[in-house]
Amino acid sequence: MIKKLLSIGAAAAWFVAMNVAAGTMSPQGAVVYIISPAHGEVVQSPVTIKFGLKGMGVAPAGVDKPKTGHHHLLIDVDQLPAPGSPLPADDHHKHFGGGQTETVIELAAGEHTLQLLLADMNHIPHEPAVLSEKITIVVK
Repeated sequence: MIKKLLSIGAAAAWFVAMNVAAGTMSPQGAVVYIISPAHGEVVQSPVTIKFGLKGMGVAPAGVDKPKTGHHHLLIDVDQLPAPGSPLPADDHHKHFGGGQTETVIELAAGEHTLQLLLADMNHIPHEPAVLSEKITIVVK
């Protein structure tokens, strides 16, 4: 019986280690969201985007502090990066590694989607992912 419990404990430790290797574990109930603009809102460029977070804290990239991460803004992204992979840094994946909680960005006229994804100190999304709802805005 003790051997069986030890093997279950070792298996659980291995499972946790594999998940942590893929990305930092997020606390249960953590939520990231876009405060503004609102879904469906018509805006002018430059656009001010405010980030919200509950159940976790914000820390700059490279800072290893439990239950924290930093924001990444996904602009017109249809497919999320593979789990356990660092987020790219390009025109569609904006990094806020300084711990910023809002930004002002230039967007071309037309319809755009915005979504927030929290990531750990190495730009790897948490497990499970702390991902906002995708909103759509229209830039005049």
